[in-house]
Order: sequence, then structure tokens, then C-alpha cells
Amino acid sequence: MTSKNIFLKQLQKMAAVVFMICLFVVKMNAQVKTTLPNIVYILADDLGYGDVFANNPESKINTPNIDKLAAQGMRFTDAHTTSSVCTPSRYSIMTGYYPWRSRLPIGVLRGYSRTLINPQQQTIANLLKTKNYQTGVVGKWHLGVDWVLKEAFKDSIHPNYNKDNMYGIKDEMNPNQINFDKAPTAGPLSQGFDYSYILPASLDMPPYCYLENDQLTELPTGFTPGNKLESGYTGPFWRPGLMSPSFDFVNVLPTFTNKAISFIQKQEKLKNPYFLYFPMPAPHTPWMPTDKYKGKSKAGEYGDYVMMVDDAVGAILKVLDSLGMSKNTLVLFASDNGPYWRENFVAEFNHKSAGEFRGMKGDAFEGGHRVPFIVSYPGKVKAGSVSNAPTTLANLMATCAELIGNTAPEFNTADSYSILPILTGKATIVKDQPAIINISSKGYFNIKKDNWKLITKLGSGGFSAPVEIKPKPGEPMGQLYNLATDISEQHNVYNQYPEKVKELTQLLEKIKNTPANQKVKIQE
Repeated sequence: MTSKNIFLKQLQKMAAVVFMICLFVVKMNAQVKTTLPNIVYILADDLGYGDVFANNPESKINTPNIDKLAAQGMRFTDAHTTSSVCTPSRYSIMTGYYPWRSRLPIGVLRGYSRTLINPQQQTIANLLKTKNYQTGVVGKWHLGVDWVLKEAFKDSIHPNYNKDNMYGIKDEMNPNQINFDKAPTAGPLSQGFDYSYILPASLDMPPYCYLENDQLTELPTGFTPGNKLESGYTGPFWRPGLMSPSFDFVNVLPTFTNKAISFIQKQEKLKNPYFLYFPMPAPHTPWMPTDKYKGKSKAGEYGDYVMMVDDAVGAILKVLDSLGMSKNTLVLFASDNGPYWRENFVAEFNHKSAGEFRGMKGDAFEGGHRVPFIVSYPGKVKAGSVSNAPTTLANLMATCAELIGNTAPEFNTADSYSILPILTGKATIVKDQPAIINISSKGYFNIKKDNWKLITKLGSGGFSAPVEIKPKPGEPMGQLYNLATDISEQHNVYNQYPEKVKELTQLLEKIKNTPANQKVKIQE
């Protein structure tokens, strides 16, 4: 055999080896694609536990698509937000931390607020990108963007003039000082998202505009005088302020739904899994259902708007089905806090938006933070199952870390515990979770362990009257409820069980004082 033939034969062998290696890599990529699920997190805004028919058969609102999701997966009856209002609740979803560890422990950001999440903090998007997830957020952001200041005001964020870096956090930035011609220097893209199409804050807070990939799609050169300002933050209410000339309040939810669907469709031919965070702006005010939904519920314009939200959920589920993605997609559905549904609405419509629970959005009572929470994952989560395990929305980080097999310490936060064993039927409680904590809109802490719940002060601590009650001599200093026998929190037994008050108070302080990168040890 000539040397030329020997060389050609060796070359053929090498080509065969290279081909086998390439085939192996392709198979491994395909295996990763089928092993790691897509993740779609749908977050409603101000949706009550009792709005969802699957949770409350007496609801005056039809929610067939959310009910379908519950029938396909697991419905949680004891899921809680970490705060009873928007921004701090979303902070926990994104970071896995309780909100009082942030620079804004109480209250919410506004549309002109700067980024709340510190640059060094990891987010759920950062975590999933370690396994090559394509990450996208479409909807209401409400975690701040770093607007660029005009040259004359640039020192406003300089450390020498900005104590503790709180300008734009404690109070929002002055829109007259912002240079809208320049793209913000931080937003979803700096927090791990590959794609974003967002509203800066709530749909009733200026500026009324969209940002795509951290850039304005249209400058906010218009102005709105506001709408229904006398309504008491209900109905088609929004505040006065700057807006993009073509901004249409009625079509915001449809716009976001279409953008979310488009993001999913673009992932069809990509080999990597994806994470879509879809924080809807509804049914938060303004309650503005389109003509198709007006008068369809028995709970007024709010109920009609909830039905529109339900259809948006249905549209996401439909596109997943149509693309054959449903079998390998983990879908989570929740609300960021309880509903803004006052007692006069309960009486008028005979509809309990918070279900059997006391209070509403903002409150330390259950109605402020116990929310609908449903998880679907075909073949992994038993269809039609129900979990009574107490959990919080901060548990997303630990759950996804276990799901994708990332044990890196930077993603192991103090306040996030995996619910994956519950979802897969291997456990009935959240392992090692010492308690669950919520903070109300006015800064009232409440802690729940087993069936006992302690609220640190008297009153709702939120929007329900009375907000705060000063105790008289001999009266309880706070509130203690046994939810096993008093789910509606009607009987304060604070003075009857001083040892339980002491136990929960000490546990609360222990959790609050635990470093952010350490888990609380239940036993010393």
C-alpha cells in the first residue's frame, strides 16, 4: 500500500471519529433540550385568591383557562407573597430574598425610580443563563430602570450628594431632570434578561410608555391629565403624567400578550430552553376591559378585567400547545399580592375577591398576601393535585436551582427553599423552611409557622381600616391567630398564648438577623 493510500485511509478514520464526536455533541444538546424544561412564569397583578374559580366555587368571575391550568397541574392553597404590595413582592421573585433585605424594605417604586436590584445581586434570569436558557421578560417590570439625567442634574446620583445611593429609590426621580433621548443605563437586560418589553411600573403610574431591550420605543412627549382621579384608586383610574403620544391604556394587556406569544414562537427552532417571565399589568388599575369582555362577569368592570386576564393565560397555553412545547414546559401562575377589593365591593357584587380570607392588598391579613399559585409540568407534576404546604414566591430561585442542578453558593439565598420535591410528589412540606414571612405596605411584619400567625402590631398595616391601632393598657400589643380554627383572623389570642408570641417573635428576629447568604437553622 502506497504512503498516499495509507494517508487517505487514516484521514477517513479521522473523519469518521470527528463525525461520531459531532453526532455525540448533537445528541447531548438534544438531551439537554429535552431534560431541561422551558419555564413560563405568569404573574397577575392584584389578583385575589378568591377570584379564581378553582379556588372559590362561589366566585362571580369565570376563569376557565386558569382552572384548566390547575386541572393540568398542582394548585397550592397556602401560597404567599413576601409583601402585600407590588415592588417588594417582585423583588423576592427575582432574587430569592425577602424584600426587607433590599434598599427599599417598605413601599413601592414608581415609574421614574432607579433600579432596586443591586448590580452584584444574582437574579432568577442569571441562574437560568448558567444552563444556556434564553431569558425574556414581557410586561410590568416595577423594579426600576436607571434613567439618564440631563447634564445639569448629573450630580444628583453622585455619592457626595446622594446619601446611601437612595436618590430614585426612596423617592422617584424628577422627570424634568431626565434625558429621555438616552437609553437607561440599567434595567432588565442588566439583570440577566436577553430580551425585554416592559412598562416601567404600574399601568396607573407615569411615564406611560414601553421600553424594548431597555430603550424607549417612543419618547414620552405627550401628557395625560389622569383619569377618574376621584374614584379612590379603582375603576379606570390612572395618575396624571408624561406618556408616549400613541400609548393606549386599553390595549396594554393585549400588546403584552402578543409580545409574550412572539417570544415563545421565536424559541421554537432554537436548541436551548427558555425562560419567559410574563408579569401582566392586570387586573391592577386602571380596570379597562376591552369591549369583548364588558359585562361578561358578575363582578363589575374588575371582574370583566379578570376574565380578560384569564384569556391572556389561555392564549399562552394555546401557543405552547400549538408548538408542541407543553410537555416540556414548566408553567407557574401566581399573583404579586392580594386584590384591591374594598368591603363595599364585596357587598355590591356579593363577590369575595380574597375568598374566605380577611383584608386585601397592602394588609398584613391573609387577604393581602395569600394568593393563587398553580404549577403545571406534564409528566412531573400530577394533574389535578392540590398542596396545602405553606410556601412563598421567593422559593422560585431555590426551586429552579434544584431543577437545573446548580448548587453554586451565589444562588443559595437565605430566604428561598425548593418546592420541587412537593411538585414531584416526593414531599408534602417545604424542607428546612423555618417559617414564612410577609411585610405589609406600612411595614407590619407577620410570621407564620404551622397554623400560628403573629402580626407585630394592631390594625391592618395596609389599606383596610383601621390601618393602625394604638393599644391601651392591658390590651394586646400585636395579633396572634390560630389559622387552623380561625382562618378569617377574627379572634386575636395574643394575650392568651404568651409563649407562642415569644416563640414566633424570637424566630422572626432570628430570620431577620440571619445573613443573606445563609440559611436559618431551625435547631441549634
